[in-house]
Amino acid sequence: MKFYNRLNELAELERIRHLSFSEHSRLTVVTGRRRVGKTSLLLKSVNDLPVVYLFVGRKNEATLCTEFIPEIARSLDTYVPAEIRTFRSLFQFLMELAKNRSFNLIIDEFQEFYNINASVYSDMQHIWDTYRKKTKMNLIVSGSVYSLMQKLFQNAKEPLFGRADNIIKLAAFDLTTLKQILNDYKAAYSNDDLLALYAFTGGIPKYVELFCDNQVLGVREMIAFMARENSPFIDEGKHLLIEEFGKNYATYFSILSAISGGINTQPQIEAALGNKSVGGQLKRLIEDYNIIVRQRPILSKVSTQAVRYEIQDNFIRFWFNYFDRHRSMIEIKNFKALQNRILSDYPTYSGSMLERYFKQQFAETMQYKNIGSWWEPKGMQYEIDIVALSLHKKHAVAVEVKRQKKNFKPEKLKTKVEHLKHKLLHNYKIETYCLSLEDM
Repeated sequence: MKFYNRLNELAELERIRHLSFSEHSRLTVVTGRRRVGKTSLLLKSVNDLPVVYLFVGRKNEATLCTEFIPEIARSLDTYVPAEIRTFRSLFQFLMELAKNRSFNLIIDEFQEFYNINASVYSDMQHIWDTYRKKTKMNLIVSGSVYSLMQKLFQNAKEPLFGRADNIIKLAAFDLTTLKQILNDYKAAYSNDDLLALYAFTGGIPKYVELFCDNQVLGVREMIAFMARENSPFIDEGKHLLIEEFGKNYATYFSILSAISGGINTQPQIEAALGNKSVGGQLKRLIEDYNIIVRQRPILSKVSTQAVRYEIQDNFIRFWFNYFDRHRSMIEIKNFKALQNRILSDYPTYSGSMLERYFKQQFAETMQYKNIGSWWEPKGMQYEIDIVALSLHKKHAVAVEVKRQKKNFKPEKLKTKVEHLKHKLLHNYKIETYCLSLEDM
């Protein structure tokens, strides 16, 4: 698959590189979940420029240095002493080089030093502080373990706290890019194909690339490709999350499994886990791991008890619903049954994802100051799928989302909107309508 989008990120990286080479060294941190395209972006940003690219595998420090030395020598056409065995010495050598020449240094999977030799970070901090103002290196470090990368650069107790000149968090492809990709690879795609691609991948480039490169972009073809023997998708969620959680992942997996299945309030989750208290884990899943979000009715107070938890990542949500929940089918290699289960669930599952799609569509227009859902925790239990408040005037839209427009009941939505207006949006003009597959 060719390189798509990332124009803003490329422009920002170019701006930082110009400052690094014209003034003094800069440190940029690039984060984002695994498979989001960090490495592709960084290599694209330094294409045809002097660059040292170092990938930090989970190996002995001396072994890593032995591997890095010929890479540095080749990339910069320079002699590097073969006896260097510590990253501290290697980094200092590179900073000395940067006194007299400008170059890019990319350190990929930077968080892995935490498992190899955590003192690397304090060593780097000391060397960086010493050399930064008198060198011209464009240093970029990237990592896919969100919790560790955040800790390294945003925890005041860590040696590299405050050293990052820029932090870029790489997100999934937006909806416009997904449409462009589908148009390039399957010009006659249906809106259901677009919804499936969004629901299964969330716009994560590597997953999209797998579908494109294997020419499987219809709903049924995508499901068959994912739910088959030796599919790269089957263990992806487990590998991705164990990287974040480490060995003590069981409770986090149980919480995410419950949320993916619609058990989405704290009391419900605790009941599902045998009345186990999970407040601390929910907090960490939001703040440390960035995997779930708290959803409150739009414009409600932070203190409201009407809180629902939701998995942010479309693929992780899908993985828990089907690959984790139906692990027994996978273990006996009954992939046909798994495919049939996903296909039979698809109209219902994709209906809930369609609501998420339209919320993102509203957000990408940049015309609204607040977008969410609204529901009443008590009383009549009214609920509206999407409520969006316009930026500059007392205007809002209230939307019912249906896969098929024929299932929309305008009078029912009108009643709910009148109640919303009375309770919350007294002075607003509220526009109401239904959004369906045909509006994508």
